[in-house]
Amino acid sequence: MGSETATVARSSIERQRLTSRTTPLAIKGAAVLGLLFLAIPIIGVLTKAPWSTMPEVLANESTRQAIWLSLWTSTLTTAVALVIGIPLAFVLARAQFRGRALARSLVILPLVLPPVVGGVALLAAFGRGGLVGRPLFEIGSVTIPFTWVAVVMAQLFVSLPFLVITVEGALRTRGRDLEEAGAVLGLSEARIIMRITLPMIRPAIVAGAVLCWARALGEFGATITFAGSLPGVTQTLPTDIYYTLARDPGESVALSMILIAICVLVLWVLRGNWAGQVIARE
Repeated sequence: MGSETATVARSSIERQRLTSRTTPLAIKGAAVLGLLFLAIPIIGVLTKAPWSTMPEVLANESTRQAIWLSLWTSTLTTAVALVIGIPLAFVLARAQFRGRALARSLVILPLVLPPVVGGVALLAAFGRGGLVGRPLFEIGSVTIPFTWVAVVMAQLFVSLPFLVITVEGALRTRGRDLEEAGAVLGLSEARIIMRITLPMIRPAIVAGAVLCWARALGEFGATITFAGSLPGVTQTLPTDIYYTLARDPGESVALSMILIAICVLVLWVLRGNWAGQVIARE
């Protein structure tokens, strides 16, 4: 056992050395430029952050409301995404039907649409005069825009693709030997999914859920268009940052630091965990 472990370790070291030798200097330089492009704005925020007034910003009632609203709506959005996104990923990965390419295009579309266009589309569908919103209002006086429900819907529209694509990719790349063995043993399709398939792709589900949550947390364009920015009702942290920027740029930087800190904390908690395993395997 020890010799096998040593052999694997040596093979890994040799692969790393080979990769290092075969990576041209130009590619390394371009990679450094890419990292600097991503790092410099974050460093800029750190240097401009008013650290001395940070406790005052955190003590502000509107700030705490915005943080709390962002956290719990993002969590609710992720829960809904798991309920509808995993089945959607299953269908796209395993089912054969006419229009599957169109269905996959609809899933990917929010990734390439400007978020504000997504907000306009949600208004067109669920506003008082919208395709679905008009019947809801006429029958039950139900109004969705500019409520916390609209916040969740806007977040779900832009973040659901991250979960679906991640889970679908895992379903496509994982072998089906264990599932076929379960079928031979007489397990029903439902038991195969619950006992074999879902545990097998759990890392992808966790990674997709984290990406979904993080995207929902940072959503701005669709939210401000469809839900507005009503303090204590629909004002999430990103919309609070936007409006604060015109009034007090220093405070907006402090609020940005809070959002960055939350995202960094999530990445730190997941370091080397399921998300990293998924990235490595894919």
